[in-house]
Amino acid sequence: MSMTLSARDGLFSGMFARGGAAPEVSDAAWLAAMLDVEAALATAQAGIGLIPDEAVEALGAACRPELFDLAELGGRAAPAGNPVIPLVAALRERVKPELRRYVHYGATSQDINDTAAMLVACRALAPLLADLSACADACARLAAGHRDTVMAGRTVLQQAVPITFGLKAAGWLSALDRSRAELAELPLPVQYGGAAGTLSALGGRGHEVLPRLAAGLGLAEPVLPWHTDRAPVARLACALGTAAGTLGKIATDVKLLAQTEVGEAAEPSAPGRGGSSAMPHKRNPVGAVSVLACVQRVPGLVASVLAGMVQEHERAAGPWQAEWETLGELLRLTGSAASWLGEVLEGLTVDPARMRANLGAARGLPMAEHVVARLGGTPEARGLVDAACARAAAEGLSLREALLAGPGLALTAQELEAALDPAGYLGSAGVFVDRVVAAHFDPPE
Repeated sequence: MSMTLSARDGLFSGMFARGGAAPEVSDAAWLAAMLDVEAALATAQAGIGLIPDEAVEALGAACRPELFDLAELGGRAAPAGNPVIPLVAALRERVKPELRRYVHYGATSQDINDTAAMLVACRALAPLLADLSACADACARLAAGHRDTVMAGRTVLQQAVPITFGLKAAGWLSALDRSRAELAELPLPVQYGGAAGTLSALGGRGHEVLPRLAAGLGLAEPVLPWHTDRAPVARLACALGTAAGTLGKIATDVKLLAQTEVGEAAEPSAPGRGGSSAMPHKRNPVGAVSVLACVQRVPGLVASVLAGMVQEHERAAGPWQAEWETLGELLRLTGSAASWLGEVLEGLTVDPARMRANLGAARGLPMAEHVVARLGGTPEARGLVDAACARAAAEGLSLREALLAGPGLALTAQELEAALDPAGYLGSAGVFVDRVVAAHFDPPE
């Protein structure tokens, strides 16, 4: 039995093509964007009288994706060096001979491809930004709901001092809001420079087309054509890389909190989710795993885009062409990671009792810094507590027991109890949570 799988329905697409960004970077989406650019270019040129309105109407009728065969265009793109050349040839065949000169008027292949790339990015970013917003909203709820839920802070994978789960979620929220804002504020410019960036085919009026083309497509207007200035693509790639890294950090925290030995948080439960082919008891953090699988692939793609900034003269021979699929992959993988993480965070189960128990299992040692402070913070106080910690570790004692067994403890029983209370050593955690949640729901202008 044979079966044809689309990019959306591929064997691995459930993990790597989840969410709304994936269909917006498909081959069909690229074709639609290229056709939209050709039609918008004709409209912009007609608006200043460079081409007749009849040509706009004819081109608009011809720029319908269903009229074209993707496989055929792809086959003809290889010897041409890019897909725009066969597309333009096919477009010209669909308009009257006397109007064919106005198809792709004054443009070069890179103009269409680059502007289509920005249009594809704009369309893929819409669902990606929505998923990032959903992740952030879920984090805001977790932060507010667990503002005072005490847990162990962990540095270098060891218990440090106590924090709250609300503070951890607020950290996730702040990073997500920052990454989302960076992506949302990126200028995505049109490209129109003609053969070598001068638009000489249009005489001295080429620059008048740019603002109309940008407005028609909802993209930014550049100061001049940017054929071999790849900063717009590089900024987009870096912003996607930062967003992916943020998603991966959160997924890593969830993965670690869900470990059997930790058990402080769990992903949403559903039949068949997170199961094992061998072990019936398993409940793997499949959402976090999927986020991390997507994110793992992103840095190399960002590096490819950055490496491609080094281009030759007015048209690159290789570095530009390497961007095409790379940019689509970046959008698809980051979008998939955001979609996965949204599901994880919206259904995340938090176990405050387990958090407190794990903190208690450290026998009070994470409170050593607080004890030093209560003793005055002097070098002598530090030495006393250092010795007590060493004794506790060697003899399996709690910090309280080790301190009481040693000499020189200048604290009453009540003072010692206060010094060892995790809830009494949270500093400004609550204030930080409140500030981040407030900024999320009411961002500064």
